[in-house]
Amino acid sequence: MAATSKEGESTEDSKPQEDFISDGKYRNKQRCLVLCLRGATARYRHLLEDIRTLLPHHKKESKLDPGKTGVGRAVNDIAEIRSCNSVLFLECRKHQDAYLWLGRVGGNSGPSARFHLTNVHTMDELRLTGNCMKGSRPILTFDESFGRVGHLKLLKELFIDVFGTPRGHPASKPFVDRTMAFYYVDNKIWVRHYQILEKQPENAMEAHLAKKESGQEESTSMVEIGPRFVLDPIRIFRGSFGGQTLFQNPNFISPNEIRARSYKRKSNAYVQRKESQKKRKTRQEELVLPEDPLATVFR
Repeated sequence: MAATSKEGESTEDSKPQEDFISDGKYRNKQRCLVLCLRGATARYRHLLEDIRTLLPHHKKESKLDPGKTGVGRAVNDIAEIRSCNSVLFLECRKHQDAYLWLGRVGGNSGPSARFHLTNVHTMDELRLTGNCMKGSRPILTFDESFGRVGHLKLLKELFIDVFGTPRGHPASKPFVDRTMAFYYVDNKIWVRHYQILEKQPENAMEAHLAKKESGQEESTSMVEIGPRFVLDPIRIFRGSFGGQTLFQNPNFISPNEIRARSYKRKSNAYVQRKESQKKRKTRQEELVLPEDPLATVFR
């Protein structure tokens, strides 16, 4: 037993804790399976390639054709074969609606989350000036909502598992020159990717001005790299691609329902136009002038 002081506290606890020094070895062997369902459009395939570029610890798989087994079971089987701990799965419906799955698989399967993917812009499409070293480890930043809202705390852990590069991974570089930012605005998660740019002063005058403004001679800024997209949470499951529902978004409206409402508005306009044409025709028939008996007198 550890000796205790008079105040009842352990003397070992009162000692200052030493800083943890990393040995740089590859211990956290996280692998993320990245794949999509057959039928994805070119935009979403390019987005998936950009995500693979950002994840040195990913395992690539060809397009999934689940057949009769079901999507969830097929993805879990592939993840088990490839020895993956997490999965990022993209499915495209009707060649226009994209849904993104994030989840844990393997022995400790679950939880998993399904998002509606919108506002997608790939790296080639944006042509931004930001650039970073391929394979570098990112800094994951989250706004204050991810520490306050219940379901966002769970999603934060999923984002860390999927987008966080393990220390010492063979395909990663021991540099930190980029950051991935997650913001919660309008009940949606906005994802952005930036380069951390450190600018050295070229002369003594610039160094003096920079130190006067920020207190440091080196100025640090962020330049967006891409890709950028928005995730609308739909449902969080306890298991991998199914199970008990932990959270369901009450504000989510499916794209099918939005299109149905749009079609209904257009159909209502069509019905109103036809009714006005029918009323106009009836009004013209009722406005016929009576026959004039003196119309043929002067002929």
